[in-house]
Amino acid sequence: MDDMDRIAENLRWIDWNDIDDVEINCREALNELAAEPQIVRERLDDLPNRPELLPMCEHYDILDKIVLHSDDDPGIRIRLHVFLPGYFDRPHNHRWSYASRILRGQYRHYLFGNTEMDEQVNPAKLPVLQVRGEPVGTSYALHHSMVHAVVAEPFTVSLVVRGPAVKDKFLVMDRQTNEAWWQFGAKDESEEEAMAKQMSRPRFADVTGWLEKWRMF
Repeated sequence: MDDMDRIAENLRWIDWNDIDDVEINCREALNELAAEPQIVRERLDDLPNRPELLPMCEHYDILDKIVLHSDDDPGIRIRLHVFLPGYFDRPHNHRWSYASRILRGQYRHYLFGNTEMDEQVNPAKLPVLQVRGEPVGTSYALHHSMVHAVVAEPFTVSLVVRGPAVKDKFLVMDRQTNEAWWQFGAKDESEEEAMAKQMSRPRFADVTGWLEKWRMF
């Protein structure tokens, strides 16, 4: 068991229904990873040799996700997110609760509350209840029912601990078009959809090269 696995092992006992417990325990793990960057560096160096992790890494036009650890039971993942130029979220909730720490850059964080919603919701009537700046060093935990959105500074980097999935889908809303739709987890995606977002080895090399250039790990 290396240090990444040791840190992840301590997350197995979190009560993911208790967001206070999530925040306290994930903050401890995220603080250790931020303070000991060689733990992340060693995992990044070893990731191409881990066929259970590398296929989980994803590339989108405005976001890269690197999976540093995954545990199917109870379903915890530790990820590194790199926000690309033009990144913004539409209001959405999640299939799981999670905690995050900002390592580089910053983002503007909009919180809309935890209203029970379906695809008939009118996004234009969804009020922003809290706005936060999330600069370097900030950490927070978010319950899966919370609706939020993020506008990130280019090349912001965050560490994320996500808990077990508690639902099969989550709702995404567009406040400009007033549309809302469901998005589903990987098990309900087609092979074509999964392959389209899977990070290639050259892309992985590019992203890890940026992290090295930025002297993060």
